[in-house]
Amino acid sequence: MSQFQFVMRSGPTPGVTFPLEGDQLTIGRDASNGVAINDAEVSRKHSRLSFQGGKYVLEDLGSTNGTFVNGQRLSGPAVLKPGDVVSLGEQIVLMYDSVNMDPGATMASPRKAARVEAPRAAQPLVASAPPAYAPPPPMAYSGEPASKKTNMIPIFFGVGVLVFVCLCLVVALVWVDADPTGARWCTFPFSILAQIFGATCQ
Repeated sequence: MSQFQFVMRSGPTPGVTFPLEGDQLTIGRDASNGVAINDAEVSRKHSRLSFQGGKYVLEDLGSTNGTFVNGQRLSGPAVLKPGDVVSLGEQIVLMYDSVNMDPGATMASPRKAARVEAPRAAQPLVASAPPAYAPPPPMAYSGEPASKKTNMIPIFFGVGVLVFVCLCLVVALVWVDADPTGARWCTFPFSILAQIFGATCQ
């Protein structure tokens, strides 16, 4: 069977469907209305729908902000056609449409939409916690290899210098001692050693 509905395009709950059932329905802020919209733009009893000849007729009930159909403010009853845009004040926009569905099915659709939205908000909160525990491990291993390399360089350098000095002394002593006349012992650095060992230089 054919049924009519309002779908909120702009207002406090966009996307929510309001099934229209019965010969007379009131639209307003009060919860007792057939179409209840809790917004400051909407009067307590804003407008009325009357089912006449298979169509809904809309009329304003003296609301503060007015009732509009396709941008025109109502000054008397207006017959609604599927696709008409009904505005309550400036902020609330409803799309009037006809559907071929069961009344029970349209009543269930707003409830499903409300339940699906709740779990989505909880997911980002869980995802933000783990990164705080990740950074510490890499920092513990970075300092150890560098200290071992810098400590070995002075040791190798010192040993190399010591070996070089010893080799130079041995070569110099062999060269001086190889002179059969002993004159080389009287040159400056070696004359000191000659005097220590009791040799005389002329």
